[in-house]
Amino acid sequence: MRRFARLPVVVLTAALIAGSALTTATAAPVVQGAVAPAADPVAEVTAKLQTIPGLRIESSSLVSGKPFFVLWYTQAADHRKPRGEKFEQRVTLWHRGFDRPTVLHTTGYGGVGGAFTSEPTRLVDGNQLNVEQRFFNNSKPASQDWTKLNIWQAATDHHEIVQAFKKALYSGKWVSTGASKGGMTSVYHRRFYPNDVDATVAYVAPQDVDNRHDSYISFIQDAGTDPACNLALRNMQRNALLRRPAMVAKLKQMAVQKGLTYEDTFGTVDRAFEAAVLDTPFAFWQYSTQANCPQVPGTAAATDQQLFDFIDQISGWEFYSDEGTADFLPYYYQATQQLNWPDVASKTTWLKGLLHYREAGDAPAAVPDSIEPKHEPYAMADVDRWLKTSGRRMLFVYGENDPWSAEKFEPGRGTRDSHWYIQPAGNHGSSITGLPAAQRAEATQILQKWMGVAANPALARTKTTTVDPGAERQGRLR
Repeated sequence: MRRFARLPVVVLTAALIAGSALTTATAAPVVQGAVAPAADPVAEVTAKLQTIPGLRIESSSLVSGKPFFVLWYTQAADHRKPRGEKFEQRVTLWHRGFDRPTVLHTTGYGGVGGAFTSEPTRLVDGNQLNVEQRFFNNSKPASQDWTKLNIWQAATDHHEIVQAFKKALYSGKWVSTGASKGGMTSVYHRRFYPNDVDATVAYVAPQDVDNRHDSYISFIQDAGTDPACNLALRNMQRNALLRRPAMVAKLKQMAVQKGLTYEDTFGTVDRAFEAAVLDTPFAFWQYSTQANCPQVPGTAAATDQQLFDFIDQISGWEFYSDEGTADFLPYYYQATQQLNWPDVASKTTWLKGLLHYREAGDAPAAVPDSIEPKHEPYAMADVDRWLKTSGRRMLFVYGENDPWSAEKFEPGRGTRDSHWYIQPAGNHGSSITGLPAAQRAEATQILQKWMGVAANPALARTKTTTVDPGAERQGRLR
């Protein structure tokens, strides 16, 4: 996540990325009460899915020999008025066995396009439900009543899904998981429905309790092992802003070539330019490593084009366009209302006199005035209090150099059987697999014990690939 974030990163097993081993089953209309042939694994699961009220099966497939489904589950737009407006929420299911644990994977954004395994799914060899967040992509009410987008409504979506699938298919152990905003979402679900699942594994999930006191900028200044790298990033920002006319001209030219506009979200190309420059050090440490430091054009000798290309590589000029931010309006709304956001401008003393817009990249700047919500400062404080007093069986993984790790979920006196791990030199793609061997084995055994499966240390050594499925660019949370 960044101020204009790329928050949710999903840890995927490389061999199971969508399309790697996909065999489409015979598509047939869903018939209520149909009896599935025992020899057909897809039909067997289909028969049980058909017993869930409000569930629609879009497609069924075999992926690596296991049934995979794209589903739509009917939800109340307002769970306080269950008889009111309804909408369909996209869910995917990858079935391993009715006797296996079940992993509830929350994206926090739009759903991943194809079959994939989250790390906990692989570590426990479990079934996986992947849930798209309300108001993203096609999982939104026709009315688009934005007041119905908050952490309680989303948690209740997940509650309804868990209860339905527990009754129809999976009565065993459950674990929830997600990365970045998806990890935040899994914690919020536990706060409101702590007994829905038996445990939670949250990756690189920030907890910005008080929006008035950010530690992100000071964290970034100490990231990595070489202070010269952060000095180069600061110099890059200064040089880009000192050359504002030339840089903005390049951005306008690129916008014409790509058919992009910058007026609706930021108001002007100049303001979008400033937001991207402010975000670049944050984005650098979010997804790059110390090894990438030599790529930073941090000297006065850097050309305008080198500065422009570097910022494009790290922050992405296109992301700051109206077209690039449109799909992430639900995130900006949530950040403005409840989640909070990093302030990367107030402590940038090295940019004194060079900034024209105090809140160029803050979340409210990306929310139209017509729907901008009132800020609710108590929402994150409430979640924080719950974790410190009642949190149970929570496992958190953070990256040592990931800016989102500046503000973590923290334990309290009432937190029980919960664990925190930090991947050395890790970024926003940190995982259990990336931990040192002893910690990797420990975390794996904890999860396997929670899920009641036989310990298998070999699973913790399986190579994984961190990818961004394209649904998780949310401002600074990208």
